[in-house]
Amino acid sequence: MKLIEAAQLNSNVKLRVSLQRMFELVTEIEINASPDRVWRVLTDFPAHAEWNPFVQEISGPLSVGAKLTVRVRPPGGRGMTFRPTVRAVTPGSEFRWLGHLLVPGLFDGEHYFRLSPVGNTSTRFVHGERFSGLLVSLARSSLDSGTRAGFEAMNQALKARAESLSP
Repeated sequence: MKLIEAAQLNSNVKLRVSLQRMFELVTEIEINASPDRVWRVLTDFPAHAEWNPFVQEISGPLSVGAKLTVRVRPPGGRGMTFRPTVRAVTPGSEFRWLGHLLVPGLFDGEHYFRLSPVGNTSTRFVHGERFSGLLVSLARSSLDSGTRAGFEAMNQALKARAESLSP
């Protein structure tokens, strides 16, 4: 974290401004289903409205470079729709997108979902986002509370959905 100190007219008074331009939010859960089954649930975009309390809508092609339309709604918060670009698609393993608020560099988020096998029948699901840009420090508390709660709610719902499907 960078810290800037600027002297005011009175040399005894200093202004301290925090310029934290990056923040990463990471959650994870173990799901008693194979990575392939979890992947099928995660990438069945039309079904998100049925089970996902946080990422309520995703539409668009699942291919690197494609633009998606994504609607999220943190618990107790207002919904937001944005158009990120798909950065990575590795079936059964990773899905990432990058979104921006208004212009790149102001408030950017690289959202990721990573799946890895645990034994023969379970999956470790890591759900996170790397936030960067000029406005990150202003949004830090809402990211650490509402957004984290949304990630965790989605993780629990994904677990319930994947574990309820027949193999």
